[in-house]
Amino acid sequence: MIEYIEYIALGLLGGTLSGILGIGGAVLLIPALVYIFGFEQHTAQGTTLAMMIPPIGLLAMLEYYKAGHVNLKVAGIMCVGMFIGGYFGANIAAVIPAATLRKVFGILLLAIGMKMVLGK
Repeated sequence: MIEYIEYIALGLLGGTLSGILGIGGAVLLIPALVYIFGFEQHTAQGTTLAMMIPPIGLLAMLEYYKAGHVNLKVAGIMCVGMFIGGYFGANIAAVIPAATLRKVFGILLLAIGMKMVLGK
């Protein structure tokens, strides 16, 4: 029972960050599932993708839409790319060793973070 509460708390934190900053899955949930809950990298990524579809995609988007901050045309176009890219990305990730995938993931987060902190 306590594990369910921990997962709900993690989801609440991730959802809140997603609603505020547009982040949560990659930045918080995947590392938490790997380092706190002991998930393998692939399982953490797949679980996070499955979890994010209904709650974040709908409710957070509706709030942004009501405030006039959603470009539906661009979102629809990107959705096609995400749909197809998600399929191919999952197939590619499945053949990459977990340790390598974790390192690539970490390097990408560092690069993005450095760009956001130091960039214009």
